[in-house]
Amino acid sequence: MSSEIKPNLKYTKDHEWAEIKGDIVAIGITDFAQSALGDIVFLEIPAIGKELVQGSTFGVVESIKSVSDLYAPLSGEVIERNDSLESHPEKLNNDPFGSWLIKVKIKNESELKNLLSAADYQTHCSSSN
Repeated sequence: MSSEIKPNLKYTKDHEWAEIKGDIVAIGITDFAQSALGDIVFLEIPAIGKELVQGSTFGVVESIKSVSDLYAPLSGEVIERNDSLESHPEKLNNDPFGSWLIKVKIKNESELKNLLSAADYQTHCSSSN
């Protein structure tokens, strides 16, 4: 299974992507994740103002095959949510990189070192198959 991996993003081993712009990070699920899940039918994301801790669950994505937790790539406060995805979760299957879930104001920039580069994520996905 070959998945698209964007070189400008950071990744988690749990298949979330993080697009970092200054102290704001947009978070989504990877192409690998949406492909493994199959048809996504439900999404639960946190409210604005929720404090996330790196590595903790922040939501749920459900497909016709399974339910998976979403894990925070970085600690911080949720400042924006993509509400359109809750009513149209299938957008994640069609465009996982164009469909960010939440945006977070980063609390601790030193946590960035815990994320995977595109090359490291590619290796991780290859070993997951």
